[in-house]
Amino acid sequence: MPDSSNQEAAAVDRAQLDAWVEACARSDRSAFASLFTFYAPRVKGYLKRLATDDATAEELAQEVMLTVWRKAKQFDPRQASASTWIFRIARNRRIDMARRAARPALDAEEPLLQPVETEAPDSAAHARDREERVREALKKLPPDQVHLLKLAFFEGLTHSEIAEREGVALGTVKSRIRLAFDKLRGQLDPGDI
Repeated sequence: MPDSSNQEAAAVDRAQLDAWVEACARSDRSAFASLFTFYAPRVKGYLKRLATDDATAEELAQEVMLTVWRKAKQFDPRQASASTWIFRIARNRRIDMARRAARPALDAEEPLLQPVETEAPDSAAHARDREERVREALKKLPPDQVHLLKLAFFEGLTHSEIAEREGVALGTVKSRIRLAFDKLRGQLDPGDI
């Protein structure tokens, strides 16, 4: 007795399959039902031949057919047959699944994935007060000393880089910064500096 699936496959030609996909593009549910009946078992068998377990192959086959329904408007029979297009979708889904499986799982305890701790309100208030005291103390320094402090601490330049940039001797840069610190120490609490 001949196999009924072979008879069914012989009865459906390329033009019919392409027509079903094109009808799916127009949201024809009966065409999709025919397409699904024809292709879902074939896609599942193809995926199983790619060493996919039965349950995963079934799930992927359904995803593939859903993709066919959603993207049927993208099908172009001049570029490929419906069969080629559908099996390419299946192959790509299988590759995507393999890539997801190959990625390591995220560690929920990874420090970089933890939210940044918020600063306690009293700490934030203390920091604002300290910043204000430092600003006020800086206003009392000579402008050349403030300028050198800004280059050193806000721009991150070394003493040598400051000397070169400002065209002054290295010893001058060091002594002005040291004088500025001495003046700041006299105006601020030890914890402020």
